[in-house]
Amino acid sequence: MLEGKLMKKWLVPLAVVVILVMMFGAGYNSLVSLNENVDGKWSQVENQLQRRADLIPNLVETVKGFAAQEKEIFSEVAEARSKLLGAQSVGQAAEADQALTGALGRLLAISESYPQLKSDANFRALQDELAGTENRMATARRDYNVAVQSYNSKIKGFPTLLYARIFGFAEKEYFEAADEAKGVPKVDFGG
Repeated sequence: MLEGKLMKKWLVPLAVVVILVMMFGAGYNSLVSLNENVDGKWSQVENQLQRRADLIPNLVETVKGFAAQEKEIFSEVAEARSKLLGAQSVGQAAEADQALTGALGRLLAISESYPQLKSDANFRALQDELAGTENRMATARRDYNVAVQSYNSKIKGFPTLLYARIFGFAEKEYFEAADEAKGVPKVDFGG
């Protein structure tokens, strides 16, 4: 009889502990899954950034063949590409991506001054390839930001916020355009 009372006395607290452990375990697993999703989406952004960076030397060489005197834009593109490839964080990648986008815009604008370049099949193919890459990159950035929003919402919500930081889950950075990117770019070849 005494044994039954002792068992009942410990059964309820033990059940509560087991339920809490299961809840925190499920929450932890959910955070791991969301974190992996963010990392996977970032990997896709990096893939598209790399694809774009790989296309640029061919595009530059094609333009150089027709417009060798436009040296300043070639060095600007090369510098921006180097920064993108060397980016160590989401913020650095976003900043470098914006610089490269501006430099590429100026490089592509050169074609307006060189009709024979505009009609070159290699140039058009590279331009089309770059446009397709830009579309895939926009999709990858959007998917990444959606995954970050979901993850950040989860770690900031109750009761997850009570243990997320303890397990090392910190807020993720969005891939955002720099403030200067929000304006209309200016292209001027007038000197």
